[in-house]
Amino acid sequence: MSKFEFDSIVIGGGAAGLTASGISANVGAKTMMIERHRLGGDCTWTGCVPSKVLLKAGKVAQNIREASKFGLIGSMPEINFKKVIEHTHRIRQEIYEEADDPKIYEDQNIEVVFGEARFLDAHTLEIDLEEGEKRTVTSKYFFIATGARAAIPPIEGLDKVNYLTNELLFEIDKLPEELLIIGGGPIGIEMCQAFANLGSKVSVIDMADRIMQNDDEELVEILMSELRAQGVNFELNASIKKVSGDGDKVLIHIEQNGSERIIQGTNLLIAAGRTPNTEQLNLEKAGVRFGKKGIHADKHCQTNVSHIYAIGDVNGMYQFTHMSEHTAKVAVTSALLKIPMSIDSQNVPWVTYTSPELGHVGQTEEQLLKNGTSYEVYRFPYSKIDRALTDNEAVGMIKLFGNKLTGKLYGASVVGAHAGELISEYALAVRNGVSLKNIADTIHPYPSWGLGARRAADQWYIKNQSEWSVKLIKKVFGYKGDIPDFSDPDRIV
Repeated sequence: MSKFEFDSIVIGGGAAGLTASGISANVGAKTMMIERHRLGGDCTWTGCVPSKVLLKAGKVAQNIREASKFGLIGSMPEINFKKVIEHTHRIRQEIYEEADDPKIYEDQNIEVVFGEARFLDAHTLEIDLEEGEKRTVTSKYFFIATGARAAIPPIEGLDKVNYLTNELLFEIDKLPEELLIIGGGPIGIEMCQAFANLGSKVSVIDMADRIMQNDDEELVEILMSELRAQGVNFELNASIKKVSGDGDKVLIHIEQNGSERIIQGTNLLIAAGRTPNTEQLNLEKAGVRFGKKGIHADKHCQTNVSHIYAIGDVNGMYQFTHMSEHTAKVAVTSALLKIPMSIDSQNVPWVTYTSPELGHVGQTEEQLLKNGTSYEVYRFPYSKIDRALTDNEAVGMIKLFGNKLTGKLYGASVVGAHAGELISEYALAVRNGVSLKNIADTIHPYPSWGLGARRAADQWYIKNQSEWSVKLIKKVFGYKGDIPDFSDPDRIV
């Protein structure tokens, strides 16, 4: 008999915690999951779900404005923002009830406890229960999945003005007239488009020279062009000196290109990254090492204390729901089944769900250059995808990086409608060694969006074709046709 009350205790009920708890119980471990607020975590309540609902509402509004593109009569949509937020809340609740309700996990024999947990020692937790009582529990293994929250940058005067984060944004019921967003990463860019399309005047401020630093620069320019056309203003290379208030206005004092000026708005959103939730855990009592970026963990998500694992956003590695689920699987498999599973850090898909969507998987062009890898670039524009034309979403580009000789796919970047779905196909290919030749030779249905993924892979064949090879074929078989024009190295067929 184990001397511990539980085999597995999971601290946190977000994406990582829910996955870890489910797997633990499924392999026969006596499991407890502790959550201080409500199951579902950031993704369900303040992240992925509400942001995508708001993006969809904005896109519908934009479609109404642009209905003439489909031969219909366009008009200015009437935005009832309070009803938009009510709709957002309904969808959150529906997903919670279908996937995150405590009863779902209790039916799997997981004990779900609501309260604040802290370590007393490496095998013992004290829980402050909601009723004001305390409970002490012990476990053989711990999986810390406490997530992260919005990082607040040290800007002078910020503490003296009202500002929003993703944790407050979806609770407002009045549409911001002028929304200022600090941060040009995925959260800031998704929300700048959602609110611009819903009718806000939006400005994005970032100290970098471009938005979306982790994505392909060429494709980011395509996205930025679309966002500007939808009314988003970008203030890049902007150093924020201070923030102040003037009545109902928020003033951001910036220095840009050697001169100072003030940008004003009615509302301010901070979207400047994430910071891990570690403060209340008493990690020192357990001997677990951590820092500003999160709990230190290895490729198995194992901390320096062998029976304690850090999964999801709290380990500071990846801020994605799909990676939270992946790290949970890695940690529980390694700990409970003794199978040394590792994080698949080479094949992480990144997708920002703007319109057009922007994503990548595998190695970027910057990484290939840094590593000295010999590669070829294969581009395919959305304007040559028939489904993109029928749906009037022809703005976009597929950009593949592969080996010219073998067709091995090193990485893929896509900007355009349904980029996340196309990236999923390329993620499968990169992960499992499916070459561009394999993709090109696979039948895809017409007229699907996925056919664009195949046609982009077709370019591997095109680029491997040469004038001399066509001349040789003509001579051997006696063909009488013309030789294709090979003068354009970037020709697309």
